[in-house]
Amino acid sequence: SLKMASDSPESLMTLCTDYCLRNLEGTLCYLLDNETLRLHPDIFLPSEICDKLVNEYVELVKTDSIFEPHESFFTLFSDPRSTRLARIHLREQIVQDQDLEAIRKQDLVELYLTNCEKLTAKSLQTLVSFSHTLISLSLFGCCNIFYEEENPGGCEDDCLVNPTRQVLVKDFTFEGFSRLRFLNLGRLIEGVNVETLLRPLASLAALDLSGIQLNDVGFLTQWKDSLVSLVLYNMDLSEEHIHVIAQLHKLRHLDISRDHLSSYYKFKLTRRVLNLFVENLVNLTSLDISGHTMLENCTIPSMEEKMGQTSIEPAKSSIAPFRGLKRPLQFLGLFETSLCRLMHIPAYKVSGDKNEEQVLNAIEAYTEHRPEITSRAINLLFDIARIERCSQLLRALQLVITALKCHKDDKNIQVTGSAALFYLTNSEYRMEQSVKLRRQVIQVVLNGMESYQEVTVQRNCCLTLCNFSIPEELEFQYRRVNELLLNILNQSRQDESIQRIAVHLCNALVCQVDNDHKEAVGKMGFVMTMLKLIQKKLADKTCDQVMEFSWSALWNITDETPDNCEMFLNYSGMKLFLECLKEFPEKQELHRNMLGLLGNVAEVKELRPQLMTSQFISVFSNLLESKADGIEVSYNACGVLSHIMFDGPEAWGICEPHREEVVKRMWAAIQSWDINSRRNINYRSFEPILRLLPQGISPVSQHWATWALYNLVSVYPDKYCPLLIKEGGIPLLKDMIKMASARQETKEMA
Repeated sequence: SLKMASDSPESLMTLCTDYCLRNLEGTLCYLLDNETLRLHPDIFLPSEICDKLVNEYVELVKTDSIFEPHESFFTLFSDPRSTRLARIHLREQIVQDQDLEAIRKQDLVELYLTNCEKLTAKSLQTLVSFSHTLISLSLFGCCNIFYEEENPGGCEDDCLVNPTRQVLVKDFTFEGFSRLRFLNLGRLIEGVNVETLLRPLASLAALDLSGIQLNDVGFLTQWKDSLVSLVLYNMDLSEEHIHVIAQLHKLRHLDISRDHLSSYYKFKLTRRVLNLFVENLVNLTSLDISGHTMLENCTIPSMEEKMGQTSIEPAKSSIAPFRGLKRPLQFLGLFETSLCRLMHIPAYKVSGDKNEEQVLNAIEAYTEHRPEITSRAINLLFDIARIERCSQLLRALQLVITALKCHKDDKNIQVTGSAALFYLTNSEYRMEQSVKLRRQVIQVVLNGMESYQEVTVQRNCCLTLCNFSIPEELEFQYRRVNELLLNILNQSRQDESIQRIAVHLCNALVCQVDNDHKEAVGKMGFVMTMLKLIQKKLADKTCDQVMEFSWSALWNITDETPDNCEMFLNYSGMKLFLECLKEFPEKQELHRNMLGLLGNVAEVKELRPQLMTSQFISVFSNLLESKADGIEVSYNACGVLSHIMFDGPEAWGICEPHREEVVKRMWAAIQSWDINSRRNINYRSFEPILRLLPQGISPVSQHWATWALYNLVSVYPDKYCPLLIKEGGIPLLKDMIKMASARQETKEMA
């Protein structure tokens, strides 16, 4: 079913929502005074649509760097007569006091505010306007919502001396929130009296007090007949706490887990405590004791363990106190405890670090509110993907994608997540992944590259991109990928390995793509960036992969793209070419790449006069004799000269070397090549070669062109015969055979 889920197209609702949010002005809204968004007066939307618009908006702002947030977005939902909101989930810096204020007339049933650090006590007052309808509220990580700004002195001048002070609000309570059943106060700021805050609530069903230190939780018993879920993650427990919890007889979900790295805890779990839970909390279906140290041995001696298949039957449990359970638990959290490695665990789902299933359960359970735990779980997944084979690949990928999206600014998650993605997208898993899923991977990888200049994240992201077919799979984000890679390559201090991978990716991205793509990338500064890299390498006197890839990328990006060829010349490309030739006379690959590029430049008529200097012509003539990389260097040098010769004797504006002398050397070179040579070159079009056939001004150029075509169609007929026919080469060859000026051997070859 997971395969199907990841493969099915987005719902029409999702597509419409996405489209409207990206085009608010063209769809639901108009701009008032060129700045404020206003809803068209004839639009009325039910809560099913409005909730989705708001929740998707938050998601887009958070995960899509291209998406621009709107100052006045929340004001679109200020009037319940035209737009209804019921259940909304807001996150992080996206939401400010005035945004909540804008929707205060709505009858909200569910409001989740997660890590909204910009909200202050002004928003507490706004909450009161939802008090008569709110059933579910989360203020998780809203660390400033109980602070208000106090203006000491009250006079204007004094304010400049004393900026506003943050003062804790002491008098707010949930008085009047008559329907509130589900409440999350995780990571509440110290100093707020939780007991006073909650006392007015008549019947709480679920309460989350993660990360709050309370020495006395006796007040919880006032809801002992209604509380079904209690989360006390990272609360330092004591005997008193346990005594209170045991009285909450309706509990179905209890979480007393902790992060064992966060601080010192005195409390240790014992067999007696677990027995107490099992005996008193008879409705328990989910228990999390992750991160706890067991004070004593709670396990059944392995002699008594029934061998054979692992069992989830409580009667066979390897954890003694759980033998008292009436039925297996739905969930048991044992992450970073020794218990998760036992044989028989009486639960359908276990979080732990023993195997892939447990690790994935941990990532799933802790991603939203516990990134510190999640990053360690993803690290374990990374090891599984790297060393063994992942058996639940799609689930693993989706969980890592979700974690990376959810914690875009968490360095640990970005490092471990991007590393895990590299192993989860490599070729052995390729078959199991849909286009949609692979696109999601690319999106989060690019998000990571955007938010993080951190070396490890950048390297992991670049390596992950190498697992994709380039350019095809990156086509849908073409501009963005190129911008990010050029950004990396333009940084002043650079990590060698990242530089190498980034140049390789840049090269692959401009290979075999349409000319408009190449022009666009050229305008982004691609040519300049590559030349700068070459300049740096020259200064260090190193000819490594970066140097070779940079020239190769320039060769690709100038292919039939005159603008980029011109840029190459304008940014002193020829000077670098000569210096590289002189500094690295033995580097064959390098020579081939450089001459391939100059072949592209020579194809542009307007640029050829710039190649017409004694120095350049001598260099090209000497390279005719080169044996570097088979015939490639000699072939490309001859190609450059063939285009120059095609402009006729009157364009030969130099005294040395003589035109005839160069022509002679060209004939000699062509005759020395093996006609069956296998080639290190890839033609997308024969147009520049075919140009040289119907002319009598330079028979040697005609001969080079005919040789090139003959070699390519005889060595690679399947690829190049159709291309020759498609581009009208046959009639051109037939006409040339009839030309008086063509040499006999050229005609025979034709």
